[in-house]
Amino acid sequence: MSVKRITLATILTALSGLCWPAVDAGKSPTEATDIGATLYQQRCAGCHDGPVARAPHKIVFPMLGPEYILDALNNGIMQAQASGLSEQQKIALAEHLGDRALTSQDAAATLYCANEKPAVVANGSSNTVLSWGMGPTNSRAIDAKTARLKAADVNNLKLKWAFAYPGATRARSQPIVSRGEVFVGSQNGTVFALDLASGCAHWTFSADSEVRHALSLSHASEDAPERLYFGDFDGAVYAIDRSSGKLVWKSAVNDHPDTTITGSPKLHGDTLYVPLSSREWASAANPAYPCCTFRGGVVALNIADGSRRWVAYSVDKAQPTGSKNTLGVNLMAPSGAPVWNSPTIDVERNRLYIGTGENYSSPASATSDAVMAIDLDDGKILWTHQALANDAWNMACFVGGLRGNCPTENGPDLDIGASVILHRGSSGRDVLLVGQKSGHVFALDPDQEGKLLWKTKIGNGGFVGGVHWGMTAMADSLYASIADSDFGLDEVWKGTPGLYSVDIASGDVNWYTAAQDRCPKDSRPACDQGLSAAITSIPGVVFAGAFDGFLRAYRQSDGNILWEYPTNQSFTSVSGAPAHGGAIESDGPVVVDGTLLVNSGYSFGSRMPGNVLLAFTVDGK
Repeated sequence: MSVKRITLATILTALSGLCWPAVDAGKSPTEATDIGATLYQQRCAGCHDGPVARAPHKIVFPMLGPEYILDALNNGIMQAQASGLSEQQKIALAEHLGDRALTSQDAAATLYCANEKPAVVANGSSNTVLSWGMGPTNSRAIDAKTARLKAADVNNLKLKWAFAYPGATRARSQPIVSRGEVFVGSQNGTVFALDLASGCAHWTFSADSEVRHALSLSHASEDAPERLYFGDFDGAVYAIDRSSGKLVWKSAVNDHPDTTITGSPKLHGDTLYVPLSSREWASAANPAYPCCTFRGGVVALNIADGSRRWVAYSVDKAQPTGSKNTLGVNLMAPSGAPVWNSPTIDVERNRLYIGTGENYSSPASATSDAVMAIDLDDGKILWTHQALANDAWNMACFVGGLRGNCPTENGPDLDIGASVILHRGSSGRDVLLVGQKSGHVFALDPDQEGKLLWKTKIGNGGFVGGVHWGMTAMADSLYASIADSDFGLDEVWKGTPGLYSVDIASGDVNWYTAAQDRCPKDSRPACDQGLSAAITSIPGVVFAGAFDGFLRAYRQSDGNILWEYPTNQSFTSVSGAPAHGGAIESDGPVVVDGTLLVNSGYSFGSRMPGNVLLAFTVDGK
C-alpha cells in the first residue's frame, strides 16, 4: 500500500457509516447551482462541520486537495458511502472540498524539450543554487559570480518565459538551478526538470502529494551520481536521479498521521536533515479530536538508502494532562513546536539550528517559539533559546463555536518560521540572526549557548504579521521583510509592512521602505501589500515579493525601489496552458546565470491563487 493511501486512510478513518446517507435517486444534486456545495451541505456538513469523533474538520480538506478526496471516494475509506454518487458528483464534491479544480492529467499541459540536455548557458557557466537558503548557512545571499546580474542592469529586467503548473492554485516550491536546469516541485506532487533558457521540461517525477519546498541537489561521488532530495505533504522523503528523475528511494520519516514537510530538507555530507511540521493545528479544530500529540523536530537520514540515523524532537512525548475539553475528550501535552524552516548547518561547530513554532495544547513547553542547537552526529539538543514563552494555539481558537481544543493560552501563534541565518560580517564574529512573527529580529551568540546579543522590534507582528518565511544577510546588514497583514479581521489594524535593513552588529535599523498599497479596496483580504515570502539578495540589490503579487528590487544602500513587476496577471506559458500569477508567498526569488526566477500564486488563507513560475532576464534575452 502506498504512503499516500496509508496517510489518507489514517486521516479519514472512521468516517464510514457515519457521515454519508445513500443518495436519493429522486432528487439530483445537479439541479443545484453549485453541485459540490449542495452535496456537502446535504451529506457531509453534519460530520465535518463537527463535532463527530475522528471526522476531520472541513478546514483540513483544502490542504489535502481534490485528488486526495476523490481517491477516498473511489478507492479509499469513503468508497462505500460514495457508491450512490455519479463520478461527476464525486468530482464536484472533491473540487468543492479541495478548493480547486482537479489537476489535469493531459500530458500536453507540459511542453517537453526536443533535446535531452539543457541548452548551453551563455559563456559556459555552470553556476548552481542547490538549496533553499542558497547554502548551509541560509543567508539567502547570492554572490556576483553565481547571479551574473548587476545592480545597474536590474531596471532592464523583462519577462523571458512563463511556466504553468498544471492544475495548481498555488506555486510555493522555490526553484533550484544547476548547469542550465531548473528543478522545482508543485502542488499536485509533480517535480519538474526545466530548461533554464526556455522553460521546457526535460523530465517529470510524480510524488504522492504536494511538494511545498525547495529541493536539495547532491554532488556526484564515487558511490552515487547526483541526486535530488525532497519531501511531500504526506511526510514522505524521496531521492531521485538528477539526470532522469527516476526514483532511488522513498522513506517515511515520522509515524504521526499529521506529519508534513514544509521546510526544505538540508543536505550535508552523507546525511539529509529533514524538518518536521504538521497539520495537527487544523485537526484540532474538531473538538472530538484528542488534542494533541504531534512532536516537531528534525530527522537525520542516510542519503544512500533513506534509513534513519537519529531524530531530535522539539518536545517530549505527549502524556494525558488530566484535563478534558468541553466534549469530555482527554487532553494531551506537550505537543507541537513544529519546524517550518530549513535547518541551518554550522560546519565549524558541528551542529545545526532550527526555529520552532507554537505548542498545540496546554501547558506550553519551554521549546516553543525557540531556536534550538542540535548536534549533527547524534541529534543531541545542545541548547535552546526561547524567544517567547507561553504560546499555545490551534485552529479551534479560530473556528466559530468549536473551541473545545483551544489551549488556555489561546496564542498568540508567533512562530519562528524563517530559517535561522548563521552569518559572519566584517567583525569576523559569527552570529545567529533570527526573525519572528512577533515582528522582532534578534541576534544570538552560537559560542555562548544562544546568548541574546540584541533584539529589535521592526513590525507590529501577529499571526499573519512580522517575519514569516525568510530573511537575507549580506556584508554587515540583515534584510527582513515584514508582512503585518490584518487578514481582513481588523479594520483599524495598523501594521508596518515593508522591507527593513538592520545593522548586524548593533541591531539598529539602517532604513525602512514601506510596502506600497496598490490593492483595490474591494479586493481585501485576498490582496494585501505585506511582504511575507522569503527574500533574496545579490550584491547591491534585495528582491522581495508581496501578497499583492508585485515583485520588487530594492537598492541595498538605501531601500529605494529600482524595479518592480506585477505578477498578478495572465501569461502565455511555454506550453500554451493557462497561466496566471497571484500572491507571492512562502518561497523567494532565485538569481542565477543572469536569470531571475520567482513563483506567483498562493491560494491558502484567502490569498490570490496562481500557478506560474516566471523567468526574467535583461531585456528578456
